[in-house]
Amino acid sequence: MGKGSNDDEPEKPASTLPNLYLDLRTIYTTVPANTLAIGFRNFTALPTLSSPASQSLAHEVPLTVDLNDRISVYGGISASVSRTDMSSWTSLAIDSWNVGFQADIIEQNGGIFPTLTIQSTLSRSVGSSALQTTTITTIAEFDYALNEDTTRGLLAGVRYVNVSVDSALATVNPTVLGYVGGYYQWENNWKLSGRFGVQSFGGAQILNLTPFEPFTQPFVRLDLDRMDDNDNRLFGVTAEISWMPKPAYQLTLRTPLYAIKN
Repeated sequence: MGKGSNDDEPEKPASTLPNLYLDLRTIYTTVPANTLAIGFRNFTALPTLSSPASQSLAHEVPLTVDLNDRISVYGGISASVSRTDMSSWTSLAIDSWNVGFQADIIEQNGGIFPTLTIQSTLSRSVGSSALQTTTITTIAEFDYALNEDTTRGLLAGVRYVNVSVDSALATVNPTVLGYVGGYYQWENNWKLSGRFGVQSFGGAQILNLTPFEPFTQPFVRLDLDRMDDNDNRLFGVTAEISWMPKPAYQLTLRTPLYAIKN
């Protein structure tokens, strides 16, 4: 029989290998003057209350492994360039590394209890600064699907950011963000998500300078993602505005490069 006649051939079994990909992220951030931007991408230098407004462009390259449908692990480096109102753009340099995981602890599966996802990331700044930082960011998010296909749903969650400074000359108190939101995915696999909440920052003391005062302010985050039929992300863009108390802006492009995709 010819090669085109394969009706009697058994179907190939589905691959059991985990997804393996570089979850490339390009992040543009603008921060107003005299602001400690906790909650955005991990910073590598602590500003002072006399710091000018700044912009940065960062590239994060975490190697990600989806061990199964519920658990992913990742780790990689970040490199960035930046400028202020008083200086030109710096040279591209590695500024931090990170490792972390994401796991669905509870799955809804048509039940009444929402899916609970935990994500935790450990980041460490690198360089010659005397005020090197280690940041642990943990997110607990509930996802309540409104239909069987899980294309419409409600979100609620908490993000906890803890920054530890190597030097005893600086102290940064934790930041807690609480939010609610929802998502909708069209038949063409474009997915829009929105999260709206409040960020509470506990304040900071840098050297012997006037401290950064605590604040509680709103934030807004919108995500637009292109998914495939198996809910693998093909492209994503995220826009976030956080008031600290002046507004800071962040735009993130995600372009995963898959070595293995199921």
